Amino acid sequence: MKTATIPSLRVDPKLREAAESVLLEGESLSSFAEESLRANVARRQMQKEFIARGLAARDEARRTGEYFDADEVYAELEDMLTAAKGHEGNR
Repeated sequence: MKTATIPSLRVDPKLREAAESVLLEGESLSSFAEESLRANVARRQMQKEFIARGLAARDEARRTGEYFDADEVYAELEDMLTAAKGHEGNR
């Protein structure tokens, strides 16, 4: 697949300086910008999917009339977290 270009980006000189100040050894500003773009695309895709799952769950709850109490959900999540932390010590 051929590569494509993204339009050049005008930024405040202070933002450019800040970006350059955090570059890793051997990293270019272009590779940093590409990595940042990939990370934000992935984050927004996950956010979009999360919202879609939430809306689907809402619709399913409305359809079935089955809802869960928030306190019960939090308690179950807390139990899961406690169990996971317990397993970390066994490694």
